[in-house]
Amino acid sequence: MRITRVSATTALLLAALTACGPTADTGTDNNATSTAPSTPETSDAETGEKVEEPLADTEATAKLPDMVGKGLQSAQDEAQAAGFYHLTSHDALGRGRNQILDRGWKVCAQTPAPGTHPTDTKVDFGTVKLEENCPAGGDQAEPEEAGSTMPNFVGKSVKVARQALDGSTSITVDDVSGRDRMVLVESNWEVCSTDPAAGAELDGQPVTIGAVKFGESC
Repeated sequence: MRITRVSATTALLLAALTACGPTADTGTDNNATSTAPSTPETSDAETGEKVEEPLADTEATAKLPDMVGKGLQSAQDEAQAAGFYHLTSHDALGRGRNQILDRGWKVCAQTPAPGTHPTDTKVDFGTVKLEENCPAGGDQAEPEEAGSTMPNFVGKSVKVARQALDGSTSITVDDVSGRDRMVLVESNWEVCSTDPAAGAELDGQPVTIGAVKFGESC
């Protein structure tokens, strides 16, 4: 009788250990997050197979206000508040000056015009300093890069002329006021003449620019 009781106890212990052992891996994680694509699906009418539909075009648009006459900083803030963040500006007088302190400049023209546009549109402000007058037409375009013909740089800044010429061009700038000054800040100097003259063929020859400071007579 004693032996029988021991055997029964052993059997109970083995049964308990078997019940506590690891279960089979079913490959299912109840806490896993689904990573299925969110692209909408439909069934093909003939085959019954599921096919993905292209996502709808959700390009955002917004109304761009009219910023002409406003300070550059205020115009930029208003454009951003309307949803436009790709902003740039340039010197509307064609002098190639940089807008270092935005509060010191005002808007003469803007591209694109006021109206509804995609919010990723580049907004470009043509500006002058606060104490300056906007040019006729609101903006004075800078000349395009010179090719094989000399552009007309008269009235433009020396800086703009230099940027338009090929980078390999040898350029000499002379003060034609008779005061023999050094031309240091080229955006402050106005082109009076060029040699070769506008319309002449450019073939690698040196270029001489005669200039005075803006506000002076050539």
